[in-house]
Amino acid sequence: MRTTTGWQSTDGSTALRKVTVERRELRTDDIAVRVDHCGVCHSDLHALHGLGEGTLIPGHEFTGTVVATGPDAGRFAVGDRVAVGNIVDSCGSCPLCARGQENYCEAFPTLTYGGTDRVDGTPTQGAYTREYVLREAFAHRLPDGLDPAAAAPLMCAGVTVWEPLRAAGIGPGSRVAVAGLGGLGHLAVKFAVAFGAEVTVLSRTTAKAGDARALGAAGLLPTTDERRTAEARGRFDLIVDTISVPHDVAPLLELLTLDGTLSLVGHLGEVQVNVLDLCVGRKKLTSAGSGGLPATAEMLEFCAEHGITAEVEVLPSAQVGEALERLERGDVRYRFVLDMSDLDG
Repeated sequence: MRTTTGWQSTDGSTALRKVTVERRELRTDDIAVRVDHCGVCHSDLHALHGLGEGTLIPGHEFTGTVVATGPDAGRFAVGDRVAVGNIVDSCGSCPLCARGQENYCEAFPTLTYGGTDRVDGTPTQGAYTREYVLREAFAHRLPDGLDPAAAAPLMCAGVTVWEPLRAAGIGPGSRVAVAGLGGLGHLAVKFAVAFGAEVTVLSRTTAKAGDARALGAAGLLPTTDERRTAEARGRFDLIVDTISVPHDVAPLLELLTLDGTLSLVGHLGEVQVNVLDLCVGRKKLTSAGSGGLPATAEMLEFCAEHGITAEVEVLPSAQVGEALERLERGDVRYRFVLDMSDLDG
């Protein structure tokens, strides 16, 4: 077995401790990646809070450098910069995998952490570590010009909002609203603006109005302002809802135009919907989870072409507890990224 060092929770708290982590020896089509930067995602918090008495090493959006390759791994060489998201394997043979939607694998994709290895049945352990071993097919070349720290969140937050924007055919002339301006939301704004859409941020307050404009949005609509929301009724072709807590979606559906789409990518729990809210205007309610390999590669190239990365605050990995606690309080603009180099000491 290979060994590395990482940050583990044993009680579901955000007080992670440094541990020695075992990684498998490389299989023929594996690569070993030195994890240089790893994003801190709301999913990490959810996983920790639901841990109970088990152990968990989170982390599923990271960039790093290839340090070893298996004998049949030919896509990358030692020293190459790569990026990895929240999926590290899939069945590869079901209809959805065949369509490049490995994220919806009918046999369920192997998650970067909290999943089950398809070969030996062991649980996967995340990228809050200095090294990660995976099938090379699920790593992506990090384009030149993308800062590796700011690019790490693209691999989860980025592709999660990329897919619904692409599925909706957003482009010049489209009117897009983004509900919630956090880790996912700020990237949704950047992508939609780069696609040529007119973008509005939806928020309960005007506190982030300046941020919204700085990101390229035309403005911010406070959803607590009844007059302004009434004026915006039927305005948007797509609303990307990145709000991570339970909330009423009916007011958002009212803001959609004919054949408009509300895509829920933040809160993935239960929602209540009156079918009449969909019926009037032939509106669509969708969701998306992560992204397939072709979409992720396309997103990275688009980001390189348009200079798009996440707005990040980089912390030494030893401050992972602080990052998680601040994330829970909403005290971040807009994504924490851990610098894993301090694990070398």
